[in-house]
Amino acid sequence: MIWYNSYRIGKFKNNQNMKEIINIYCDESCHLEHDWQPIMLQGALWCSKDRATELMIDIRKLKSAYNAIGELKWVKVSASRQEFYLSLTSWFLEQKDLFFRALIVHDKKILNHEAYNQGSHDVFYYKMYFSLLSKILSPDSQYNIYLDIKDTRSRIKIQELRHILCRDQYDFTSQMILRIQSIASRESELMQLADFLLGAVSYKNRGLNTNQTKTKVIQLLEKSLGYSLLESTPLWQKKFNLFHFYPRP
Repeated sequence: MIWYNSYRIGKFKNNQNMKEIINIYCDESCHLEHDWQPIMLQGALWCSKDRATELMIDIRKLKSAYNAIGELKWVKVSASRQEFYLSLTSWFLEQKDLFFRALIVHDKKILNHEAYNQGSHDVFYYKMYFSLLSKILSPDSQYNIYLDIKDTRSRIKIQELRHILCRDQYDFTSQMILRIQSIASRESELMQLADFLLGAVSYKNRGLNTNQTKTKVIQLLEKSLGYSLLESTPLWQKKFNLFHFYPRP
């Protein structure tokens, strides 16, 4: 039976190598426990690994065309680069193989960590990442997951997250997720785009309207998508998926 088991293991590895590899870029906003913000958000942008470099080059070309110097961030959105931000939003919407999902936690102040999260906001934070990512993953693909750097202690936590996500898909060898690691947003234009899109969702859900360019970006998103960023969407809505979570006190 040794030869048969070896054959089966080899066949399994070959099947794994044939799977499409997906890159996922994650970001968060208002995620600190005592930041006086009413909501907490986590977002994920994903595409095929084979397309990632090409998409990042497209963003660089778009930035160059509009002389948009520096790192792409939602907090930098202003009237002086309005055409760039609107063009970037349109570009994202046109990409058939680039997707975004956001999880919005409402009424953050009423979260009962003692009852539900082992007394830890950090536990809740990673529970929400599980909820965000588990709806994206499929055992038919393999994944590289990149998270924005949180702190120096997050390395162990994200490896725990990897194992939990794999077990949820009945992958007890943890081969579905090839890599999960924290990176600085300056290293990836797709990570920066995740920040930009999540910023739009945050801005809308916090009821802000003082920045005309940000408002126009949100209006373009909502008009093109056909729904408000204040609404949850069905899971089959892959292009721009939203889930609104309302905690129990």
